[in-house]
Amino acid sequence: MSLSQRIQHTLEQRRTASLYRSTRSFEMAQQPQRLLNGKPILTFCSNDYLGLANHPAVIQAFQQASNQYGVGSGAAHLVSGHTRLHQALEEALAAFTGRKRALLFSTGYMANLGVVTALLDRHDTVFEDKLNHASLIDAGSLCGAKRVRYPHNDVAQLAKRLAQTETGEKLIVSDGVFSMDGDVAPMRNLAQLAHQYNAWLMIDDAHGLGVLGKNGAGVVEVEDLTQQDVPVLMGTLGKALGTAGAFVAGSQDLIEYLIQTARPYIYTTGQPPAIAAASLASLKLVQTEAWRRDYLQQLIQRFRHGAQQLGLALTDSTTPIQPIILGSSEAALQASRQLEQKGILVTAIRPPTVPANTARLRVTLSAAHTEQELDQLLSALAQLAY
Repeated sequence: MSLSQRIQHTLEQRRTASLYRSTRSFEMAQQPQRLLNGKPILTFCSNDYLGLANHPAVIQAFQQASNQYGVGSGAAHLVSGHTRLHQALEEALAAFTGRKRALLFSTGYMANLGVVTALLDRHDTVFEDKLNHASLIDAGSLCGAKRVRYPHNDVAQLAKRLAQTETGEKLIVSDGVFSMDGDVAPMRNLAQLAHQYNAWLMIDDAHGLGVLGKNGAGVVEVEDLTQQDVPVLMGTLGKALGTAGAFVAGSQDLIEYLIQTARPYIYTTGQPPAIAAASLASLKLVQTEAWRRDYLQQLIQRFRHGAQQLGLALTDSTTPIQPIILGSSEAALQASRQLEQKGILVTAIRPPTVPANTARLRVTLSAAHTEQELDQLLSALAQLAY
């Protein structure tokens, strides 16, 4: 089979199996009420959990910085692409997460690839939750270390696998909040196992940062875990903070080591300075406007109560990620299309993003949603036929 034939065959397979994906082009800023193909649509599929992506203060900070610094950074951070705005954001993120230092990456995917491939080699072992984000799975595959995957949040099985590993360095890697199920990793148990078996613990808190904890510092704040408990903490800026990019926070030595060895950091153009300025403004809102988290929790409870009354199959999630498990890809697509016909957009999530036979509607809630909009979603869900 030629390469062209392989491409055509794969595309046809995806269409036949209800796994084909396509993009949509919106005509308004990120917010619950948007325009899609000229028609208004209410969205419940954004990771803008605190409603900051279109916040006036964040926009103003971006505009002011772009007037002063222009658009592109022009080079990698280690060449000439690092500005005082980047430096200020790294310092603010380190303080926010209770770590010594932080290092900016252009995306969360690059941050995870950079850290794991820099820390491990073929003599080491990486232990991964089976439901980890694709970037962590890929990082484990590419780093050259032995890769051990344990059942989702099963600390007993993780302990067994750690006990069986006697040579090399050990790195436990887990999502903090799992992106497709919305549940939270057993953080304290993971930290205890890491200490017991002389392993390092790395947490990807992309979906917890800004949302969880009294101050919004994520899963590590909820469990009061220190830098010693979680030596490697990754967070993203494009979800609850509403901007773009990611960071890794940890010790002075860890960050210096990553600056010298993490290829996705060394060989990538730095994020635009205006993004750093916008992220600084957003981080301030995360810390000073706790009402956003409080209101979001109210919406979560309202949705779960309404969905359970409808008999919908939810996961054990107390986060803004509220999946409705439908099983087949066909059922998930059909339900998503029915909602879109009613003016509501909820994306159908299908394999390989989730395990076989667990296709779902991934409902995500935001502090920008109103109770009336949430009730509109519940009313539409009650009318689904799939």
